Amino acid sequence: MTDSVGYQGRRLRSAPLAVLGVTALAGALLAACGGSTPTPKSSPSASTHISISATSFTQDFSAMTKLKPLTAQGKGMVAAILPDTVTSARYTEFDAPDLTKAFEKAGLTSSQFVVQNAQGSDTTELTDAQSDISNGASVLLIDPLDAGVGISIESYAKAHGVKVIDYDRITLGGSRSFYVSFNNVKVGTLIGQGFVSCVAAWHLSSPQVLVMKGSPTDNNATLFAQGYNAVLAPKFSAGTYTLAGSPAGTWDPPTAETEFQQAYTANNKINAVVMPNDENAAPVIQYLQTLHVAAKTFPVTGQDATLVGLQNILSGYQCGTAYKPIYLEAQAAAALAIYLRAGQTPPATLVNGSTNDSVTSTSVPSVLLTPEWVTTSNMAATVIKDKFVPAAQLCTGSYASACSAAGITG
Repeated sequence: MTDSVGYQGRRLRSAPLAVLGVTALAGALLAACGGSTPTPKSSPSASTHISISATSFTQDFSAMTKLKPLTAQGKGMVAAILPDTVTSARYTEFDAPDLTKAFEKAGLTSSQFVVQNAQGSDTTELTDAQSDISNGASVLLIDPLDAGVGISIESYAKAHGVKVIDYDRITLGGSRSFYVSFNNVKVGTLIGQGFVSCVAAWHLSSPQVLVMKGSPTDNNATLFAQGYNAVLAPKFSAGTYTLAGSPAGTWDPPTAETEFQQAYTANNKINAVVMPNDENAAPVIQYLQTLHVAAKTFPVTGQDATLVGLQNILSGYQCGTAYKPIYLEAQAAAALAIYLRAGQTPPATLVNGSTNDSVTSTSVPSVLLTPEWVTTSNMAATVIKDKFVPAAQLCTGSYASACSAAGITG
């Protein structure tokens, strides 16, 4: 789980005693002769103090340009390895281009960084990491497919003196230096709160709720569920809602649809479902539509603000979505990598929290960013304003009138 405890990581390095003794003796002799103690020269790394915070990042990536002096003194390559193209379209549509832009704005050349995708393969992710280290990577930024491959990569990197940043999901039992993500318990809390608001707004009586999860091997899925389960638990305890089931969990949309269909076939009184993301929600909503379930009668949640998720919200088949501005996460991760590449400790203004590794019982210094819950009421002011999804793509065909009603133009 995450907390808001700031990371105070900066340490003062003590000079060797012998050096201090010589310096003091030289100062005394010079003073006796009417001279003055010479001012020691600062090393290049010590003279470059650049402070940046977790709230510095904007859509124009201008904060990254402040890091160019650090980039100039850094050594080695930065390699970012994303997990797949299936669990979320974000990795190809946003993370890869945003990481690339962040590195370029910070002054890294094309030979000084690489952004890769493991295409859902543990073997590919590990091989990419090993190849990157062989090719001179001094910092790895990884989004591990699961803890197993994450631990293998981090052990290999540690043995070769390479720093690792966990990106978006933490490697439980790993040995990374830092973790960058959105506050994932908060993401789950938003999903739970959004669901409760939706049940009320859609006037659903006697909610029979199927609570679904992401993959049980993904710690993020555990944190999301922790967040929404905490919101829903009082409702179930009070009897206001009925828990109709909680399948094993998956990030594979066809499997999520199968899980839902099996539960719904066994209990057709189910009239609401908590979904951990838009990708899993989409086929379930399509299935409900084939059963002629009317809009705004069967609450479904989501996450990631995908095009299909936003369109399902506009059409009244999805309550809302937890929006995570990826450009914030990409810049935060790139900034951490620049500091580590230059051999410097990132400032406490950037490393604004900590995350518990429950396997090693260690507190991992973290940059934790804030998600937002998006509905028709704030879609124009969030994802459209941020150009996360272009209005021209969103508002096509039957969605045009819904966009107009939501104040979305463009």
